[in-house]
Amino acid sequence: MYFSLVPNIEYDEKPIKYPFSESDYVVAKNFFRRFTVNEDVFSYAVLFNQYTIVEGERPDIIAERAYGDPFYDWVVLITNNMVNAQYDWPMSNRELSNVLMREYEDPYAEIHHYETYKIGQYNEGLHVDETFYNGIHKVNIDGKIEIKNGNEIAKPVTVIEYYTLENEKKRQIYLLKPKYFRQFVDEFKKRNFYKRSNNFISQRLKKTG
Repeated sequence: MYFSLVPNIEYDEKPIKYPFSESDYVVAKNFFRRFTVNEDVFSYAVLFNQYTIVEGERPDIIAERAYGDPFYDWVVLITNNMVNAQYDWPMSNRELSNVLMREYEDPYAEIHHYETYKIGQYNEGLHVDETFYNGIHKVNIDGKIEIKNGNEIAKPVTVIEYYTLENEKKRQIYLLKPKYFRQFVDEFKKRNFYKRSNNFISQRLKKTG
């Protein structure tokens, strides 16, 4: 359904057949005309419900449950500014493990980075290097300076731990409430109409150049 709503564009190919003075045009979807949602809109709780994607859920499954039609999966993606579902949508745990096993020798043992605990002047989650982790540091705890080993301040984070956490973050999305759904779809259609210009052919088609 999404592709049927995206307007077309006549792409000017260089002349490839006689007479060479004339251009040949190929009609294609205008994917440069991308619809995005302003991040500020998510602060309006009246418009959206927060939703956690569970293991194995796809955009079409969520669309059918939320809007009664799996072909409105593009609404789920666009309202979360997801450009490529292959990368922006969370993987299953099995998929993630398989990808990391192909890309790393041992993602369960290999260290991705080190990060701090919340202690003294250090905030939680600050990325530090191995030298810091193996070093000795002065830590200000409640106005008193204490000597701490790096492994008391920071912890190693393995490759599998890091990417699993990043994947879990993707599970938190926003779903447009059903009562605003039709208005959004109508607005999307309206924004994909071309305005009159030198390249205008119709509301759904224009030339390049």
